[in-house]
Amino acid sequence: QVQLQESGPGLVKPSQTLSLTCTVSGGSITTSHFYWSWIRQPPGKGREWMGAIAYDGETYYSESLKSRASISGDNAKNTVYLQMNNLKPEDTAVYYCAARWGPITDWDRQGQGWYDYWGQGSQVTVSS
Repeated sequence: QVQLQESGPGLVKPSQTLSLTCTVSGGSITTSHFYWSWIRQPPGKGREWMGAIAYDGETYYSESLKSRASISGDNAKNTVYLQMNNLKPEDTAVYYCAARWGPITDWDRQGQGWYDYWGQGSQVTVSS
């Protein structure tokens, strides 16, 4: 079975950079046609798809975050990473990694994607 586990700092100061790790077990991030997404949900708001990395390493980003976010993967460690710079209080959210067999579509980009696997989520609070 595939399991995803997010880890990160919890608290980030404004203007600093967020670094999150999604550790994958039970399956390889290079398995053909799997896409590994980062999704966040601010308190009281809906889900926001941030971006994804595909099995072949190609990356995809939301238009709103592409200037700040960077997604990468380490095949040897079977992990996916998210980095986002210039954090703001409105970036406070629960951050999830999630995966699906199948490409990124407008459903993902609209925050309504369907995923085979989810991590538990990692709370990120942006505050001084």
